[in-house]
This record gives sequence, C-alpha cells and structure tokens, in this order.
Amino acid sequence: MKKFYIESYGCQMNFADSEVVASIVSKEGYTSTQSLNDADLILLNTCSIREKAEQTIRKRLKGFNKLKRKNKNLKVGVLGCMAERLKSQFLDEEKIVDLVVGPDAYKDIPNLIKEINDGRNAVNVILSKEETYGDINPIRLSSNGVTAFVSITRGCDNMCTFCVVPFTRGRERSRDPKSILDEIKKLVDKNYKEITLLGQNVDSYLWYGGGLKKDFKKISALRQKTSINFSKLLKLVAESFPLLRIRFSTSNPQDMSSDVIKTMSNYYNICNHIHLPVQSGSNKILKAMNRQHTREEYLELINQIKKVMPDCSISQDIISGFPNETQNDHELTLDLMEKVKYDFGYMFKYSERPGTLASKKFDDNVSELNKKNRLQEIVDLQQKHSYYRTKSFMGKIVEVLIEKESKKSNSQWSGRNQQNTVVVFEKEDYKIGDFVNVLITDCTSATLIGNPINYSKKLKNGIIYSNN
Repeated sequence: MKKFYIESYGCQMNFADSEVVASIVSKEGYTSTQSLNDADLILLNTCSIREKAEQTIRKRLKGFNKLKRKNKNLKVGVLGCMAERLKSQFLDEEKIVDLVVGPDAYKDIPNLIKEINDGRNAVNVILSKEETYGDINPIRLSSNGVTAFVSITRGCDNMCTFCVVPFTRGRERSRDPKSILDEIKKLVDKNYKEITLLGQNVDSYLWYGGGLKKDFKKISALRQKTSINFSKLLKLVAESFPLLRIRFSTSNPQDMSSDVIKTMSNYYNICNHIHLPVQSGSNKILKAMNRQHTREEYLELINQIKKVMPDCSISQDIISGFPNETQNDHELTLDLMEKVKYDFGYMFKYSERPGTLASKKFDDNVSELNKKNRLQEIVDLQQKHSYYRTKSFMGKIVEVLIEKESKKSNSQWSGRNQQNTVVVFEKEDYKIGDFVNVLITDCTSATLIGNPINYSKKLKNGIIYSNN
C-alpha cells in the first residue's frame, strides 16, 4: 500500500483539518506513516497568519528536494491557508509542489491525487459557503487516546483588518449539531476523556438548518426560535456526555454572551478556561483593527466572567507594533494586562499580510526595533502574571487529566487542570486517561507541580480532605 505523511502548522483548526484529510486519503488506499523516507505522498497543512509561518513552510519544502531525487514517484502537496492565499501561483514559486488544496476543497483530494499520479499538477482552492466536513469521521493522528478536537464552525465574518482568515477560510457556517454529537459519541465509545470544540469564532455558532449566519434574519420566527446557538450547543454536549471534559476555542469578545458564561458555570464538565483575544489595549488601535469591541467593553466582559466564575482562567492574543501604534498605545496594552492579569497568552509582532485591509490602508510604519522591544515588554509582563496565577494554586487540590509522560522526567505524568494549566506529578499507579486529584506544592510560571492524593489518607499537614 502507498503511504502518506502529513505535517500541520498553525492553529488547532489546521490540526483538526489534517485528521479530516487523513480520513479522506486513507480511503484512497494510503496508510499513514511517521517517516518521511517511507512516504509516497507528503502533505503540509499550512498557516498564513504571519509571514514567519509562510517562511517556515517554504524552508521545509526545500528540504524535500533530496527526497524527491531519491524517490521519483514521491508527490508533495500543500494544504490549508497558504494554499488558499497563493493558489496556483504556489506551483510556479515552489517547483517541488505537485498538489495545492484549500481548506474547503479536501473532498476533492481523491480526484486531485489521480491528476498528479497521471503526471499533472493539481489545484483546488474554491471556497465553500456550506462545507463543514460534518459527514467525515476524522482519523486521530498521533493521538494520545485521551483528548481530541471536534470542529463546530468554519470560516469567519469578523474581518479584522490584520487577518487573512476570512480570505483563506471563507464565511462563517456552522455544523449540524447531530453530526457534532455523533462524532463525540464515537470518541467517548473509544474512551476519550476530553474534547475541544473548535472554530475561528465558536461563540458565533448558530444552527438553524444550514446556511450562513448572515441569512439568519431572513428565516421564519419558528426556525429562529428552535435554532441552536453556542450556549445551547454547550449545554447539549455537557448533558449528553456528563463524564466528558469539554473545552472550546476560540472566542471573540463581541460575540461571547452571558448565556455562555452561565452555561459554563452550571456544568462541572465544562472547563473553567476562556481564550479571549484582545490584540490591543488601545481603543484607537482596536478601531483600526476593526475589532468590534472597545477596551471598556472588553474589561466589562472580563468582570462579568470573573463575577460568575471567579476561578476561570483567561488567556489572550496580543499584537505589538500594529501600524500607527504609539508608545502611549503600547502602554495602554500593558495597563490592560495589569488589570486582567492573564493566565497565559500568545504574543506576536505585527506582520503585514498581503490582501488584508491593513496592508492596503496603513503603512507598516512601526520600526522593527520598536516592535521587538514592545513585544518583549509584553512577554515579560505576561510571564510575571502567569507566575502570579500559578502561585495562587499553591496548597490547593486540582483535578488533572493525565495526557502523557512529563517531558522532563519519565517518572512523572503530565496533564492539565480545569484552567488549562499544565500539572506534573509522580506516576505512582496511575495511567494515561486517569483523572487524578493533585495537591499543588510548587510551581513555575507555566507549570504546576504537586503530589497525587488519596482522599482516604491524612495529609502531612494534618488536614483530611473530602470530595466535598
């Protein structure tokens, strides 16, 4: 049998998409391999969110030249956002590439494989207004058998001026809740313990029988009344699978409702963590980014979350050096960080992306030195806040789902608590997939360190804990 090898870059959605692609390719008679040298088909699922991400892909592709000389029948394909952005131009720029497939065209891969096996290059980057891949059962690549991604929406309507996603993944459309529940049921039957509901903007999930979100107002009042939004979907999943841990990502501030926050607080199996990108603490920059929320509205949402769920962790995305960002704008971002004290975050220098409104409307006029220095200040402050948050767990008991062996010690397990913080502890008699109560005794800015406890045992400090 022929073998395929797939690498994924960028967001969690790309990794989930690769599992869809693996399912499609497997039905064409290919088996998965972890070795590049054994592959007859190499697929790179790419990211276009920053220039550096694209440079990484181009460098990786050049490394396949030797493999192609060695195996004349080897085919190389580029999938995902970079494929969608560059389209057939990619074949001319990267001579090593045989196949270019955008995020909405994966079902056409069987036809495209026939094309390249007949000696012709093949491209399909047509964006869809309906495709959600809800009818495909993903093959879990390199799975730990414990956690899995389940996509619920595709595309994005927000049109942030710095972002290529609306152009590479198209308009928002939501997946049939029945297909979502069916996929989760299959995972539960295989003893998976945690799923992450995925979308570019999960809070805009809306199912009313199919169609784009923008068309919702045109349908009948009855269909509007019976529609399922993200809060209802969360409740449905939580109640259908009470023993399953549930996470979700990513949220956008303008779309997160009080109903979602209330639903999270009502169900223990929905984890207390929200990834809530802010991008900047300056209203001037937020407006230029077309973020659809102000600094004040964002902070009010944070207050609302903390009021209902005091122990909910919040993580962020922040961009430094957006066009026309002044030192004062930067300091407003630092000030917002001080007010929120995020648990962790993803921080980047602004990278102008061709085709975005920002690239057309604004000069990339913040110097690289200022971008770099401001980013470092943001990273340093986040590290300080992360340590502040992890330190707050000292002496507390957290529930941890064991996912893998610790990177630093083969005598320790590694997993995450409800707040999405990594926890390591001694293996003892536990195994991957177990839920373990761990008493936190030490920490770094990124990791909690502790001891597994048995509620029937008295701890050294003389305190006996109960399940209550």
